[in-house]
Amino acid sequence: MNTTPSEQISKSPLIELKGVAKVYGKGRAAMHALRGIDLRIDHGEFVAVMGPSGSGKSTCMNILGCLDTPSAGAYLFDGVDAGELSRDQRALLRRNYLGFVFQGFNLLNRTSALENVELPLIYRGTPTGERRACALRALEAVGLKGWETHTPGELSGGQQQRVAIARAIVTNPKVLLADEPTGNLDSACSREIMEVLAAFNSERGITIALVTHDADMAAYAKRIIRFLDGIIDSEEQNGGTP
Repeated sequence: MNTTPSEQISKSPLIELKGVAKVYGKGRAAMHALRGIDLRIDHGEFVAVMGPSGSGKSTCMNILGCLDTPSAGAYLFDGVDAGELSRDQRALLRRNYLGFVFQGFNLLNRTSALENVELPLIYRGTPTGERRACALRALEAVGLKGWETHTPGELSGGQQQRVAIARAIVTNPKVLLADEPTGNLDSACSREIMEVLAAFNSERGITIALVTHDADMAAYAKRIIRFLDGIIDSEEQNGGTP
């Protein structure tokens, strides 16, 4: 059966790495962080990336986030070869299509939760009234309605990470890249954060790529990819239920 162009696009991966390698340094000092990996992440997937320190998982995430570029191979985002983009174009890709959540919350300490969430929209040039409304909705979506005027110092670690997630999703990104988002949290807060991420994936269809050392956190994902020594060592489907 013939398919229309739109149907063909919908079946193509959102993220695709083809033979991606990353080498730091030269000669005897060269460090091969990635050794020609192939990876596909489809629209709406929730993928967990695991592996020991030095396995290449963080390097892979940096490439997916357009924070770094491959030494060899190709990175396609929604069919576009990111390697052919200029630095400014990659910055626009990050700004318009990607959201980031890190282990460190990276919030502005003297700035309210609402103002922290507004920041990506300021960079976009969104009008004041519109960005304020979007930030309020994002904070409500992560369970922080009523906490808008609090600064990070007045919030718990779990609440600060919720602010960081709200900031990441306020632009309605296609992909949320989460690098050890529960690394600084206790087990109860970690579960709460993972439930928030899982809800955004299931209810909004946001594609999520999660880096974690914690098997309990990876259990929220629907696919688990394990890195070892710069290659993908194994992949497994997962129920997405911890």
